[in-house]
Amino acid sequence: METTPTLRRSGPRALPWLATLATVALLAAARPAAAVDGCQLLLCLAAPSWRQIPQCVPTVVQALRDLSRGKPFPTCNMGGSSATSGNTWASAPGFCPPQYTLVSETESTPIYQCAYTGAISVSVDGALFSRTWWNMAGDSVTEFAPAAKAALETWDTRFDDDYAAWFSSLPPPPVEPIGGGL
Repeated sequence: METTPTLRRSGPRALPWLATLATVALLAAARPAAAVDGCQLLLCLAAPSWRQIPQCVPTVVQALRDLSRGKPFPTCNMGGSSATSGNTWASAPGFCPPQYTLVSETESTPIYQCAYTGAISVSVDGALFSRTWWNMAGDSVTEFAPAAKAALETWDTRFDDDYAAWFSSLPPPPVEPIGGGL
């Protein structure tokens, strides 16, 4: 009776297979290199201008890219901190700054669009500190609350400058005649 030989790997000959299996298991369980640290993101978004801080640029850009692809906003376990953050999708005209709200007039009704896709709000002690508006193309602008402006020596004024330019472009309000206009 003939038997078919079986190949058994044991001893030193099995080590390459075990090493390969262990490497594959470690790679599968490893955290992706592009994962954003939620705490670092929170600090960067609260900065006067995250674009001016080299360590913040890749973190914020990656977070905006992730959000645009439908990934959730990264979390930060701040251990009792009074700061919170989160993303809210923009919806013009209700949740979109007026200077970034685009209006298309149609025969029946105006159509509103926001130049930004969403806003990441950072709150400290329950009060809004900053709100970073972002879009799918990677552009963003940060709106600083009065409390943030009081706490910071300088900040990126682009949001305020854009608002002032928008406001100055509005037509003047109609003037009512004095005396009721007979």
